[in-house]
Amino acid sequence: MALIVQKYGGTSVGSVERIQSVSERIISTLQQGHDVVVAVSAMAGETNRLLHLANQISEVPEPRELDMLLSAGEQVSIALLAMSLNQKGIKAISLTADQAGIHTNNSFNDATIKHIETNLITQWVDKGYVVIVAGFQGRDDQGNITTLGRGGSDTTAVALAAALDADECQIFTDVDGVYTSDPRFVSNTRRLEEVSFSDMHALAKSGAKVLQEHSVAHAWNSSVALRVLSSFEDGEGTLICENPKQPLAVTGLALKQDLSLVECENISSEEQAELYKQYRVLNERCDCFQIVVPKATFLQLKLAFNTKIRNISSLSILTLVGDNVEGMAESACNQLLANDIDVHQYDIEPKSVSVIVNQADLHRAAEILHKTFVITEQSQDNDLLVAVS
Repeated sequence: MALIVQKYGGTSVGSVERIQSVSERIISTLQQGHDVVVAVSAMAGETNRLLHLANQISEVPEPRELDMLLSAGEQVSIALLAMSLNQKGIKAISLTADQAGIHTNNSFNDATIKHIETNLITQWVDKGYVVIVAGFQGRDDQGNITTLGRGGSDTTAVALAAALDADECQIFTDVDGVYTSDPRFVSNTRRLEEVSFSDMHALAKSGAKVLQEHSVAHAWNSSVALRVLSSFEDGEGTLICENPKQPLAVTGLALKQDLSLVECENISSEEQAELYKQYRVLNERCDCFQIVVPKATFLQLKLAFNTKIRNISSLSILTLVGDNVEGMAESACNQLLANDIDVHQYDIEPKSVSVIVNQADLHRAAEILHKTFVITEQSQDNDLLVAVS
């Protein structure tokens, strides 16, 4: 018998019908002889709905009260899922993060889990219950409700798995695993059977949306095996672990879009130093400099700096991730330039190479890099494995 922590996102519990399907998946896991603890997100669109309500009251809601409001979404979904299981004859109980003993710091809207008191959860599991915990939230030392930021339910699940010493943490989502790139933008992508923690962290940091960067880092630091699975179809998914059985030279291509090239003039040295800490610098001259920022962030900067900054163009960043990618930077740039795609800048980090291109060139650039470096290198890896065998 194993202890499995499962996480279901907003799309997975987006309707009563889908909640009923999730309860069937949980029952299937129980029938395999496992104990199950579940972390659940709010129903799809609910957090945005609550945030919209808050913004109708105030453009900048008070952080503590905003967390109080946003945490309501998960309480709906955990209660409905517990009702579904109970109605099917399965003992289940829902717990808010406070009841589950999830303690955080007091950084409202973006709190960090400090520790989890697992006594109550363990007691219910020992009694044969499925314990359903509200994701995305916790409580600080003063008893205030806090939220963990976007994607926080993944972090809740990983933290629960680590605290409970679970055998596996299963992240159920609307895709059936981690792919070599985003199938919405790139053709002929492949589902990966296994990915190392380091590669998955690099992919998430560079824009891959299947897992949140913080949750991967937490799993890595805690040595919690992660498995990404589909809520809507059966399959093995993708295992995220320390040492994959078949390490790849190039694991995948991450895409980050909706970025703005922002030109800054007449900025004080103190302001410039602060912007340099937060954003990638693209060009620098004596009288001005250019930085790359998310489009949503540009509006905030515009309010702060007014006429001192202006949006020049829209950009995207493509990042190759894997053990052997550092030596591919020049070749990647040459491939793009040969296809009339301008490269504004490239950057080399351990296990990753990033290139910045115009947003309009994202699709073509992704196809070229994926076909040339990801698919080709993985095919060579497979040929080598066959030869060795």
